[in-house]
Amino acid sequence: MTATKKNLKATKKFEKNHLKGVLERRKAVSKIKQRQQIKTKKRTKQAQDADFYGSSSKQSGDVQANGQKGSAQAGGMSVDEFFKGGFEILDKPSSGKKSSAKLGKRKRDQPAAKAQASEDSDVDLSDVQSDVQSDGGAEIGAEDDEDEQGGMSKATMKALAEKDPEFYKYLKENDPEALDFDEDADLAEIDELSANEDDEEEDEQPKKKRKQDKDVAAQGEADSDVESSGSNELTQAMIAKWKEALVEKHSLRAARQVVIAFRSAAHLNEDEEKAQRYSISSPEAFHDILVVALKQIPEVLQHHLPVKESAAGKTYVQTESSKFKTLSILMRSYTASVIHLLSTLSDDGTLKLTLSCINPLLPYLLSFRKLLKNLVKTVVAFWSQSASSETTRITAFLVLRRLVVIGDKGIRESVLKAAYQGLVQGSRATNVNTIQGINLMKNSAAELWGIDQSVGYTTAFNFIRQLAIHLRNSIAHNQNDSYKKVYNWQYVHSLDFWSCVLAEHCSPLKEAEAGKESQLKLLIYPLVQVTLGAMRLIPTAIYFPLRFQLIRSLLRISRATGTYIPLAAPILEVLNSAEMKKPPKQSTLKALDYNVNYKAPKSYLRTRVYQDGIGEQVVELFSEYFVLWATNIAFPEFSLPVVIMVKRWIKDARKKGSGNQNSKLISSLVLLTQKLEANAKFIEGKRARVDFAPQNRTQVDAFLKDFEWEKTPIGAFVVTQRKLRAERQKMMEEARKEEERKRREERMQQDEEDEEDEEDEEQESDEDVDLEVDEEEFGSLEEEEEGDDSE
Repeated sequence: MTATKKNLKATKKFEKNHLKGVLERRKAVSKIKQRQQIKTKKRTKQAQDADFYGSSSKQSGDVQANGQKGSAQAGGMSVDEFFKGGFEILDKPSSGKKSSAKLGKRKRDQPAAKAQASEDSDVDLSDVQSDVQSDGGAEIGAEDDEDEQGGMSKATMKALAEKDPEFYKYLKENDPEALDFDEDADLAEIDELSANEDDEEEDEQPKKKRKQDKDVAAQGEADSDVESSGSNELTQAMIAKWKEALVEKHSLRAARQVVIAFRSAAHLNEDEEKAQRYSISSPEAFHDILVVALKQIPEVLQHHLPVKESAAGKTYVQTESSKFKTLSILMRSYTASVIHLLSTLSDDGTLKLTLSCINPLLPYLLSFRKLLKNLVKTVVAFWSQSASSETTRITAFLVLRRLVVIGDKGIRESVLKAAYQGLVQGSRATNVNTIQGINLMKNSAAELWGIDQSVGYTTAFNFIRQLAIHLRNSIAHNQNDSYKKVYNWQYVHSLDFWSCVLAEHCSPLKEAEAGKESQLKLLIYPLVQVTLGAMRLIPTAIYFPLRFQLIRSLLRISRATGTYIPLAAPILEVLNSAEMKKPPKQSTLKALDYNVNYKAPKSYLRTRVYQDGIGEQVVELFSEYFVLWATNIAFPEFSLPVVIMVKRWIKDARKKGSGNQNSKLISSLVLLTQKLEANAKFIEGKRARVDFAPQNRTQVDAFLKDFEWEKTPIGAFVVTQRKLRAERQKMMEEARKEEERKRREERMQQDEEDEEDEEDEEQESDEDVDLEVDEEEFGSLEEEEEGDDSE
């Protein structure tokens, strides 16, 4: 018998013999805790009564009318004993409201009663706030708080229903109270805050105006009562009324109703055990409540809790105020609804509006770490999804950037980690349709690492170290598939992304603007070493496209930072490979796109198409590599070894019988060597007129510093080649789009034909049925006629 069957048997045995007793004991314990809480409240009220009677006895010094002693004796009595002693009931006409005085004979002044009532409401509010914080998960010990309360959260019960439906069914039958949750109970505190603000406004108004406002408010409450007593259908009139209150008065009471209705809209058409407050059947009402909630709620929060922002981008919110504690319930409910709504949306306009409403909320959500973590995860998902449009990606990135700017170091680190994970996951599938979105992600995410370079250096170092560990394991454990941990799109895009980060934030221009050297500059050496090791892991012809991808990443770093990286050797290895020395075979294959491929199919090996493509890449990379040092004083000596090696390869390729015999490749390499030699002669002519020695480092660095590299021979060649490649890429993109359009039209035409065929089949079946009916009717008529003839 396996361990799983033993556990299942033990669970069933426990449910049969002990579960009912355990539930009863839990109920008993919860009742004991409830009685203890009641006793504690009685003691606090008893102490308040004692203080009240003590102050009253000093003023009057009299004895109570029923013969009991005054404040000293009453202060030592419990509430039950006090009521058993008897007291006079004041002959006072009932006003239909419960009196706030609970101690019988002794009257209180109106200001004292109002102060006492406000104190009681503050105490209750603090209790509710502590419960909400423990339930919401903003604090670390949320699960411990749930255990102390003797209950389980709604998410826990939902998980229990999925994992153990039999136990959940048993709880539903024997302990249904454990499954009841009131999500709107916390939002009721906002009505009290709104009522307090209304009272303050009434005190400032004149009496006549105050009376008119009271009549209007009473009429509004009557209307709301009619609405609440009727159906819970959300109408446009209700939304218009709430919108007017939000725009004109910034009413928190209307904001509460809008948040509840917005939650109902976010959970529309979902099968949940707990029904929402409002039901929505009108598309116009659904649209209106979304627009009002997404546009007006952030403005209401900004009105009641203004955000102060410094020149450095730091924000400050008064989180210690009681108003923030009350509105935090509204914020968290609203944010949770926004997160849930995002998971159901697909329209670009609605997604942009929903993501844009998150930006004003971020300063308020910095205190709620768990909610903020879920929000970041949702936003990163839209930023990294291949199905997201460019507008949606940019809007989501603005949310992440805003959070990095205003957040502390912990929040910044979590956002950077989430963004990198989203980038790695989103780059798994790379093709012609997704490459633009991946490049957008890399370029936008690179900006985040420069906002706080201390946090950026730590996270970047850890991630580059992970890449190095993967490479080391692939080299050390040389098994069949160990190289696949390195030779995949995620690894290639990760190295390319870090080259984008270093190229953007380690350039001399950025360092001059900051006035100091970039902290990320220390990561150039380890990244270059990891990239060079990755491109030489498997030096076969099938992975030449991956080598070209990584060489471009290193060229980006060298171009932006001015760092010399020896790339001539990896390019010459491609030229001296067996793939490029033997004559190619003729083929009708389509040219390989090196931008969206890191591995060549085996059918391309030894073909003329593949060899021509590799030759174009070699010439392009050589020219891009040498143009970086086109104005350097040591260019003649720098380019001489490569010129010699390329000329030797050309000489071997022209041999009859054993040479490559690829005229297109040979002519392109001859042109490259001519441009390199011309540029070397150009530099030799310029440096022949200098009057300083090589040991004068300052003059060496200043040599042709202001000379434009485009005017050098190799520079002009590179400019021309870039234009030709751009035109070729544009033509290929247009051809691809035209081909996709034709495919789409053919697909639509095929669908229409299929629909017509289905309609024809339905019509034929209907005609067959009609014929059968006619035959039956004709048969019945013949029988009737035969019967008539016989008669």
